[in-house]
Amino acid sequence: MSAALFPLFADLRGRAVRVVGGGAVAERKVEALLHAGALPRIGAPELTPRLAQWAAEGRVQWDLGTFIPDWLEQVWLVIAATDDHAVNRAVADEAEARRLLANVVDDAELSSFQVPAIVERGELQIAISSGGHAPMVARHIRRQLETLLDASWGELVALLGRQRARIRARFPEMGERRRFFEQLLAGAVPRLLRQRQNDAAEAELQRALSLAPNAPSIGTVTLVGAGPGDAGLLTLNALRAMNEADVILHDRLVSAEVLAMARRDATRIEVGKSAKGHSTHQDDIHALMLEHARAGKRVVRLKGGDPFVFGRGGEELEILKAHGVPFEVVPGITAALACAAYSGIPLTHRDHAQAVRLVTAHCKDSLDTLDWQALAQERQTLAVYMGVAGLETFRDKLIAHGRAPTIPFALVENGSRREQRVVTGTLADLPETARAFDVRSPALLILGEVTALAHTLHWYGAAPLTAPAHASNAAAHTLSRAA
Repeated sequence: MSAALFPLFADLRGRAVRVVGGGAVAERKVEALLHAGALPRIGAPELTPRLAQWAAEGRVQWDLGTFIPDWLEQVWLVIAATDDHAVNRAVADEAEARRLLANVVDDAELSSFQVPAIVERGELQIAISSGGHAPMVARHIRRQLETLLDASWGELVALLGRQRARIRARFPEMGERRRFFEQLLAGAVPRLLRQRQNDAAEAELQRALSLAPNAPSIGTVTLVGAGPGDAGLLTLNALRAMNEADVILHDRLVSAEVLAMARRDATRIEVGKSAKGHSTHQDDIHALMLEHARAGKRVVRLKGGDPFVFGRGGEELEILKAHGVPFEVVPGITAALACAAYSGIPLTHRDHAQAVRLVTAHCKDSLDTLDWQALAQERQTLAVYMGVAGLETFRDKLIAHGRAPTIPFALVENGSRREQRVVTGTLADLPETARAFDVRSPALLILGEVTALAHTLHWYGAAPLTAPAHASNAAAHTLSRAA
C-alpha cells in the first residue's frame, strides 16, 4: 500500500504557476488557477481560443514553443497537461530535480501532487482525492456533497470569520470553544442564513456569545413536503432537513423509501390521519411539535405532498408562531403535479385546458361547500384530492351543473410509486368504474379533456386501464388484477 498523500490547501495569490500544454485540459487547469488568484504561465505551441483570449487580455503569460527546462524558473507549482507522454515525463523529471511540486494530468505515477475534486461554498472548500487512482470516484462523491451543502455554508464561514477574534476571547479554552460551536451549529444561526436573514443571523450569534456556556436553547420545526412517494422527487432542501433532524413527525402516507432517506438515529413518530383505524388528532400533532422544539430538538414535520396544499401546514405554522418557535418550510411536489406527470397527463394544454383547479372533497360536508357552478365550467382540469369517497355525489353534482357526462377522467392510485395504477373512463361511469377496479386510497381524481392523453403519453408503470362497456364489477375487477 502506498503512503497516504498529505492534504494541503495552497495560497497561490500573486504566485506564478507553470502550465505546460495549451489544449482543453490545460484550459480547465488555468481557469482554476485564475479563480485562486494565481499567475498562470502557459507554455505551448498553440492555444485554445479561450486561452488565447486570456493571453491577449494579459490575464496569463504565453511562452510559444515546446517545453524547455527554463520554463520552470521562478514558479511555485508545475502542471503538465499535454497528450505527449514523453513531454509530460520530461516536465516531471525537471520539476523533481528543482524540488518543485508537479501534477501530470491523469498520471499519478509521474505526479508529486494531485488536484482534488472541489466543493466550494465561498471560503469553505472541501477537497476530495482518490490519490489519482480513481478520479471518477472523487467526482461522484463531490456531486453527492454538492447536494448536501447549500450556499448558506459559505455565508456561515464568512460570519464566523468576522467574529473569530471575539469568539476566541469569549471562549479561550479549546474544549469550551468546541462546545460553543456545537451548540451554535445546531441552533438558529444556520437556519437564519438559509432563510437569507443575514442580519438576524448575526444578531443571533451576538446573543449566543452573551449567554452563559451551554445555556439551553429552543429548537426549530421545519415543515417538509415529502412528495407523493417516489423518493427521487424529494428536493435537496428536504434531504438536508431530514438528515439534520432529531425528531421526525411523519404522515401515514409518507413512503418507506422517503423515510429511508432520513437521518438514521432520528426519533420517528407517525402522526397520520385515517378515515378508518387509528388517527392522530391535529391538536396532538401541535403538542408534539411544541414539546420537542422546547426541548431544543430540530423537528421535521414530514408531510405527504406539499405542506401548503391541503396539508394543514398553515395551521401548524400559526401554532408555532403563537408560541415563539422558529420554523421554516420546504415545499414538496404535490400529488396533483406528480400523479398527472407520472400518468402522462398534462394538467394544462393549449387545445384542451387553460386552467387547473385543485379541489379537496374528503367528506359530505366538504362536498357541500364547493362552488359546483365554477367546477362544471369547460376547458379546465380538476385535480381532486378525495381518495375514492363521495364519487357518486361528485359525478351527480357536476352533471347537474352542466358538465358533460362524456368528459374523460383518470383515477391515479399510488401515484409515482412502484404500484401505481391509472384507471380511466368517463364522468357518467366514474363511481362504477372505481368500484369495478377496486380503486383504493391514496388516489387522486383528474377530470378533464387532458386525461384522454393518458393512453397516448403513458410512460411510467403499467398502461392505463379502462373498463369494458357494461362489464360487470366482478369481471372488471378480475381483469384489472390480471393486468
